[in-house]
Amino acid sequence: MLTVKILGTGCPNCRRLEAETRAALDAAQPPIPYELVKVTDFMDIVSYGVLATPALVINETVVSAGRIPRPEQIVHWARQFEQQTSQP
Repeated sequence: MLTVKILGTGCPNCRRLEAETRAALDAAQPPIPYELVKVTDFMDIVSYGVLATPALVINETVVSAGRIPRPEQIVHWARQFEQQTSQP
């Protein structure tokens, strides 16, 4: 199962990234199992090296910051990390 984190203080773009990430991953076929975590604490956000929010983190790797990626891109990244975690 992937751990997907949305880094942001709760601004409209942060909420939009969360909604679009959920929608993209929920619509993916075959399904992508994931857990979504919202990170709103400023010090926690900075610990990822992120200077611009919203940011998207998959399995502790920042894949996007300061923008809202296209749904296809979110699914693509998730599939890449899904393959990495399924390898022995």
